[in-house]
Amino acid sequence: MPKILMIVSAADSLVLADGSTHPTGFWAEEVVASHKVLRAAGAQVDIATPGAVRPTVDALSLDERGGVSESDAKEFSAYLDGIDDQLSSPLSLAEVSLSDYDALYVPGGHAPMTDLAHDTDLGRLLNEADARGTVVAALCHGVAALLSAKTPDGGFTFAGRSLTAFADEEERQGGLGDNTPFFLESVLRERGAVVETGAPWSNTVVVDGKLITGQNPQSSTGTAEATLKALAGR
Repeated sequence: MPKILMIVSAADSLVLADGSTHPTGFWAEEVVASHKVLRAAGAQVDIATPGAVRPTVDALSLDERGGVSESDAKEFSAYLDGIDDQLSSPLSLAEVSLSDYDALYVPGGHAPMTDLAHDTDLGRLLNEADARGTVVAALCHGVAALLSAKTPDGGFTFAGRSLTAFADEEERQGGLGDNTPFFLESVLRERGAVVETGAPWSNTVVVDGKLITGQNPQSSTGTAEATLKALAGR
């Protein structure tokens, strides 16, 4: 049975480009759909956050304002209630040993732009995972977490790798628009990643060896399935 560490942001707010503070958190569908697919395949899924802080769900991810139907919101809420024991007592990233896991998995929501993108403990885990050939999967704004991984000379560990992430066009259409602190797709390109995006809101998953990335919430199930496939091929 593979063991997967799901790394969830502990942030509940994001400072926007205009200096205002925007409430945020993890995106419900990305955690729920991913966790469900991984567990259904028999994987053990542990949850970790920076400082072992209980993560906050983004209210918009359970609301029609976030493009989520009432029925889906009820389904997501019920599933989150079912894993509340994990969410209420997550592991601390600083205390995690990569050797205990077969894969790292980072769902999104805008929250990772606040903490995971700069978290040194996560950067350590990602660098170690890349060196060992451990599966690393990230989804939507969760791909911002990869920015925490730096080479000794300050470069980007995943420069030159093919990946996808929440597209700039999606940020403009249904995200924070020009008030976003940074456009993730653009920053990844600037850091040297080979970013491949599909049509806005399409199920787009990019696999580059043991690095697996999904573009948006619609790619949640596909990213989890690709992760399982990579683990099966170890």
